[in-house]
Amino acid sequence: MNKRGTGVAFLAIAALLFSAKYISAAIIGSGITSWNKDLFNVMLKFVGFPLHIYSIIALILGLAYIGWGEYEEFAMKKR
Repeated sequence: MNKRGTGVAFLAIAALLFSAKYISAAIIGSGITSWNKDLFNVMLKFVGFPLHIYSIIALILGLAYIGWGEYEEFAMKKR
């Protein structure tokens, strides 16, 4: 897999982790009859912060790999 493909894979992982946080909070609160913003924020805190951190790390890695791959492609064409 080249660097661009790896970057796209990291971006997909970042999207998966980001959405997993909200889906997990929704699953935790699925038995609740009345919803509001404050209650959902409590459920998000219950899920925790690591998914958010890991999604940001994967996003940065994905963008870095795509940038690195594009830079190498540009350098090869410039020669």
